[in-house]
Amino acid sequence: MIYVNEIDPFCAKWIQNLMDADVLPRGHIDTRSIEDVTPNDLAGYTQHHFFAGLGGWIYALDLAGWPRDRAVWTGSCPCQPFSQAGEGAGFEDERHLWPAFQHLIAQCRPSVVLGEQVASKDADAWIDLVHADMEGMGYAFGCVPFAAAGVGAPQARERTSWVADTYGTGLQGHGQSGWKHGAQRWADAARHPAASGVVEWVTDREGFTRPIESGTRPLAHGISGRVGRLCAYGNAIVPQQQAEFIRAYVEARGLIEVAEAA
Repeated sequence: MIYVNEIDPFCAKWIQNLMDADVLPRGHIDTRSIEDVTPNDLAGYTQHHFFAGLGGWIYALDLAGWPRDRAVWTGSCPCQPFSQAGEGAGFEDERHLWPAFQHLIAQCRPSVVLGEQVASKDADAWIDLVHADMEGMGYAFGCVPFAAAGVGAPQARERTSWVADTYGTGLQGHGQSGWKHGAQRWADAARHPAASGVVEWVTDREGFTRPIESGTRPLAHGISGRVGRLCAYGNAIVPQQQAEFIRAYVEARGLIEVAEAA
């Protein structure tokens, strides 16, 4: 069984429904704040998913061919302190929960940790903090920003995906450049997306053109108030986007048994 931590009752119920329908592997859903979780609570589980939202990381691992019995931690820390969806309070925001996540990582020492954060200059300091903390604990660390539109999503959803692991001496040289090159290919492809089944195109303020579903408008540069109306959508990552990141990481790291499973 897997361990899932998600404080939002609506999202937790959504994940439970996906488990009941066998879309996601079954596991224990803990609805407490991550600040109340202790290392002892995590014993006995192979995979651990924090800030789980709608289970996007769990599904992304399946899409990427990551074996369900292979250990991994995932965590999409709240982006509101560092995005237009919040008040710009940054590290002073009570939703800055990286310290709680970092504490559990330090105590439990998982072999692989995957995460993502909004891709914006406001979040650069957050990424720097995570990078420094993980390397300070002896992990190799790598991150790359790219858009969900690069894998065919009808919105930019620009996120910085990151990974930290204990396999070897670091993500230098061929390994790091390899998966960065892969992510860049998807980012470049997003600038010329296929229009199959999409009847509208939008161009954002940076000149990025992409297809969208008729009658919708993307949230990436939109009005944060829409997130409330869209309910749990605001807590969702794009699984296909993170699946591509996982595949690039697997290829760069030479995790043959994972690549063969895919």
